[in-house]
Amino acid sequence: MNQERVEEITERRVTKTLPPSDATGSGDATPGDAAPADATATRDETTRNETKRNTEGGSQAKDVSLAKIRMQGRLPALDDDGDVGVQKEHIVTRDGKADLRFTGVLLASAAPPSAPKGHWQEYRIYRTNGEKHVFSKVTRTVEEEGGDTHEAEVFDPAPSSVPSQLIRSARDLARSRPLTWMDAAAAFFGYDPLAKALYRKLSVQFEEEVS
Repeated sequence: MNQERVEEITERRVTKTLPPSDATGSGDATPGDAAPADATATRDETTRNETKRNTEGGSQAKDVSLAKIRMQGRLPALDDDGDVGVQKEHIVTRDGKADLRFTGVLLASAAPPSAPKGHWQEYRIYRTNGEKHVFSKVTRTVEEEGGDTHEAEVFDPAPSSVPSQLIRSARDLARSRPLTWMDAAAAFFGYDPLAKALYRKLSVQFEEEVS
């Protein structure tokens, strides 16, 4: 056997016995090993992201009142809808002023159909046994911090009422008709869509007549 034949046979045997990894010159790993490593890294990153989101979500949940979330989910229904027309004692909260306690009836209340941003308002009109009217405006938020805001005013038709005197004087100067509780309600709530929804629930006419 000549020298060239011997070298050819030896080269084939060496090549055949080499591990696939060595034959490709890629060291210890084959090309197929790279994909599982990449997949593992991706799974680890996904897990970290999920954990981060869950942690952030848990932190956010601590700042939200579950009771208010339930209130938000029941809109436009309110907790005291069943009190409309019922004679009972009421306590109306006011920020920065004494709360109002009286016996009378809740004439009407209104709230928006939904509150996707977590904020909404609630309007209420009461009539006391003394024929006064109480207007209440509550601004709600689902956040635990910050809390709700409460505004309320009393309309007393008696001339001795200072607010009535002030408003009557302004209207007298303008030669307009005497002030009624409906005028006071419109001055307190305005004419936004929620206020108009409140007015429609009352058996009175709040529209402006044009001749």
